[in-house]
Amino acid sequence: MNAVATWWDGVELWIAGLPFVPQVAVVLLVVVPAAALTAYVVDIVLSALFDARRRYFRRTPADRDPAAVTY
Repeated sequence: MNAVATWWDGVELWIAGLPFVPQVAVVLLVVVPAAALTAYVVDIVLSALFDARRRYFRRTPADRDPAAVTY
């Protein structure tokens, strides 16, 4: 973990040492795709969770537990 922290500190110092315009360009080239990918993955995961929840709670208790059926 220390190696990752040291590497990240070096990257951070390199970005901070750049002039403003290249700094913005580097950040946009990294942050925009990373944010878009993160939003895409979160959207897929949450959609799957909400669909599963909707399917589960739409059913009747007898559908969820066949042993609960009384005749």
